[in-house]
Amino acid sequence: MSKLDLDWLAVFDAVYKTGSVSKAAEHLGLAQAAASTMLNKLREHFDDRLFTRTARGMQPTPHAERIHPHLREALAQLEAARGSRSAFDPAQARRNFRICMTDISEVVLLPGLLDHLRRVAPGVHLETEIISTASGRRLEDGEVDLAVGFMPQLDAGFYQQTLFMQNFVALVARNHPRVGARLTKKRFEAEAHAVISSSGTGHAIVDTTLARLGVQRNVVARLSSFLSVARIVAHTELVVIVPRVLGEVLATQEPVRLMELPFALPSYAVKQHWHERFHAEAGNAWLRRTVAQLFGGG
Repeated sequence: MSKLDLDWLAVFDAVYKTGSVSKAAEHLGLAQAAASTMLNKLREHFDDRLFTRTARGMQPTPHAERIHPHLREALAQLEAARGSRSAFDPAQARRNFRICMTDISEVVLLPGLLDHLRRVAPGVHLETEIISTASGRRLEDGEVDLAVGFMPQLDAGFYQQTLFMQNFVALVARNHPRVGARLTKKRFEAEAHAVISSSGTGHAIVDTTLARLGVQRNVVARLSSFLSVARIVAHTELVVIVPRVLGEVLATQEPVRLMELPFALPSYAVKQHWHERFHAEAGNAWLRRTVAQLFGGG
């Protein structure tokens, strides 16, 4: 099959995933007119409209639904055969990637990734969204390229790679009037606490383990995000449990300090996840290697 035919298949798959010719063209680094021309060639070849415009975007026809699995498989095999690692040139690429991650990763990992891309792949742009219950489906559909965080709920069909292990510490105000050089279990239970409910962070481990250990917390604030934690802790007498990597960053931004916990909480793996449909796709493979090189091995 010629390279032109392979490009046609890529356009078909991208329109199928995005529901938009313009988004498909952007995803593939093509001019919209070129993507439209390739789609028209496919329509002639299959003697079918393939996609029709609706209020929900370009929706596949019944024939397109039937042939998509076969074309997707052919595309994956052809991409692998021609060598996916050499097919993506970051210095020349013009592409948008979407990553779902935790608010912790946006604070800790995203600045380093953006700085790296600015230097080695100036035409590559990132969009992020917070990990949610829909993240698995969005990875499978190609609406998201990669997910970074703690996602044990992902099942068959997903690849994963551990980037680093993470554990927990307590965060308190630097001038906290009752917490000295060491945080005891008695002092921990006596203080007021804030807790964070944020998906993809491994924080559910905390609640489960404290309940098993019989450790009590006087919870006076429940927060939806880690982004405000440092300022809240710095200006109150609250105690909050955070991942160590986040605490180390927050301690450089606000007058807070990290304290070792007086009991053992399990560590957890921060991983990157992707769907098997895009395992051989050149740009996705490059993005995964980049994230692993920047943040793996810790």
